[in-house]
Amino acid sequence: MTGSANLYLALIHHPVYNKRAEVIASAVSNLDLHDISRAAKTYSAQAFYVVTPLADQRELVRRIVSHWTQGAGASYNPDRRAALEIIRIVSSLDDAVDEISGKGGQGRPVMVVTDARAHPQSISYTELSEMLDSGRPFILIFGTAWGLTREFIERADFVLAPIMGPTGYNHLSVRSAAAIILDRLLGRER
Repeated sequence: MTGSANLYLALIHHPVYNKRAEVIASAVSNLDLHDISRAAKTYSAQAFYVVTPLADQRELVRRIVSHWTQGAGASYNPDRRAALEIIRIVSSLDDAVDEISGKGGQGRPVMVVTDARAHPQSISYTELSEMLDSGRPFILIFGTAWGLTREFIERADFVLAPIMGPTGYNHLSVRSAAAIILDRLLGRER
């Protein structure tokens, strides 16, 4: 088995680009919360951080998560409850890093960003999968809207190679990308 016991996910809503390459804070999507938390739970991630500086968006996430973990949704769908229980709501990636760093003396997590664009310093899925076996904590970072800003990407320790299909079309939803990446890193058929 791999080092999935020390894997965390983060979905960044700021700083990201819009289609005009302007830096924005994107809105939270209910579908992202459900689908990414379910994939994260399936592949044994310790937590899924939803990162947004917008107070109203954090409150929206709290309400959605509460419905499925404590409200009527919790008894209606226990499997969904189990997935959404791993969601953590923070206003910045630094807050997530601080929380992970404080868990049992693990130290600062290795930050790995994902991007649909190729980078010269990208690491492969095989390389990252092998690194996950080190026992160190890793945080796998996904962007929303039109992707993470260049400055944000430069802060990371590593950039994971993009998912490339057999065509020139490359515009997956973040939910789809997260599921594919988790399976490539931790799936049984790798």
